[in-house]
Amino acid sequence: MARLIILRHGNTFDKGDTPTRVGARTDLSLSVSGHMQAHSLATHFRDTVFRAAFCSPLLRTRQTARAVLDARPHAPALRILPFLTELDYGPDENQTEETVIARIGAEALAAWDRDATPPPDWQVDPAALRAAWASLVERAAELDADDTVLIVTSNGIARFLPDVVDGQPEGLDRKLKTGAWGVVDVGPDGTRIVDWNLRP
Repeated sequence: MARLIILRHGNTFDKGDTPTRVGARTDLSLSVSGHMQAHSLATHFRDTVFRAAFCSPLLRTRQTARAVLDARPHAPALRILPFLTELDYGPDENQTEETVIARIGAEALAAWDRDATPPPDWQVDPAALRAAWASLVERAAELDADDTVLIVTSNGIARFLPDVVDGQPEGLDRKLKTGAWGVVDVGPDGTRIVDWNLRP
């Protein structure tokens, strides 16, 4: 089976910072703790041979991917896939969670967490994202059985992947934590999320 490693970038806020909802219009660097997460990921994956590697254009995903790839010789070229770019949170971009909940309500946020239903005024096309993930998974089916692919993205994008695989763990939490990854096996008998929200 070919294997996809779906990795969320590291932290963009540190302890003591006021975190906000960071989307496509906010190109933050990894924070100090985010760089530490990237280093831990590089150590964890140092013996993994990646056949290909993809990330979004955002700096935080590029920094995370580069840390992982630079830890090994003969790493593949890092390729940009625009669909992996975090979504645009509209009026909630750069707002605290308290402010976001005050605007959209707790139930709208719960629906986002539960089944990826976008709250009002967020700029996201779920059908297009699911189609892009499905295309990427289909391409992975053409890889050799032992190939592994690294894909670095953001929380808002990763949560649409479970909708296009054949199987997944019961009660899967769509939210991929910072510096965490999921594992998708792709083979002749179908596709399956075998792990999710792993950290070093």
